[in-house]
Amino acid sequence: MNRRNFLYNSGALIGSGILANPLDAFSISQKKTWTVGEIMDAFIAQVPNAPFAQTVDTIKIGSPDTIVTGVITTMFTTMEIIKKAIELKANLIIPHEPTFFSGQDETDYLQNDPVFRAKYDLMAENQITLWRNHDYVHRMQDDGVRIGVVGDLDWNKYYQAKSPILQIPKTSLRDLIHHIKTKLGVPAMRYVGDLNQTCTKVLLLPGAVGGRRQIESIIKEKPDVLVCGESNEWETPEYVRAANEIGIKLSMIEIGHSASEEGGSEFVKKWLNENMPGLPAFHIASGNSLQIF
Repeated sequence: MNRRNFLYNSGALIGSGILANPLDAFSISQKKTWTVGEIMDAFIAQVPNAPFAQTVDTIKIGSPDTIVTGVITTMFTTMEIIKKAIELKANLIIPHEPTFFSGQDETDYLQNDPVFRAKYDLMAENQITLWRNHDYVHRMQDDGVRIGVVGDLDWNKYYQAKSPILQIPKTSLRDLIHHIKTKLGVPAMRYVGDLNQTCTKVLLLPGAVGGRRQIESIIKEKPDVLVCGESNEWETPEYVRAANEIGIKLSMIEIGHSASEEGGSEFVKKWLNENMPGLPAFHIASGNSLQIF
């Protein structure tokens, strides 16, 4: 592995002095082609205090030197997403979540597994590079995932930059759940609370930020309702149930991890459209592997 590839795969990108800020080196509007590394550098350059010494946002397969013919952004790199990339002649996939079934995309124990080999080999055979973008999109000047989800929910007019709190028009918990299901295309979701409770102050925490952070945010912000991606059943859901049992009007809506953050992948696609004009970029929702019976 050469020095440049090592730097990219370790996450030590801009700090190495390589392409310290690609936006200083050329005019984006005049750029004709892009390598994977240049796209990575351009995105990371807009993230405060980046690059990070420790990050999961590394290349999982492929090379930073690959000239990009097209990009697909998504939550999960499913087999269908890979096949769609091949169909669209897109040789860069940017997922938000892991591709190989663990947070760190550990593959040492999977080398002879047919499921791993099917995904990995299909990308290798078609010379597809995969760069995960999780930590960096969350840590832009304002969380790109939250911005994307707010847009999907049609709540832009209620959003204040960098704040997880939105003051929406008064609605019942029942109608709020219906609104989220409709906007995000989720067939069902779990909740805690009284369906008739009036909600106006929403605490929006997409993804799985952890029970302690959810509860600490509830204590600090005192929302009517927490809208989150997911939570361990013994943590925040039990806290919200206990709150109701002592007379505190508090509700919780659990959207599901995938649907709660898919807007972040749409955000990355729009960023590509704005910063790499002329580069074909597509957002394809991967959907949820868990079905409802």
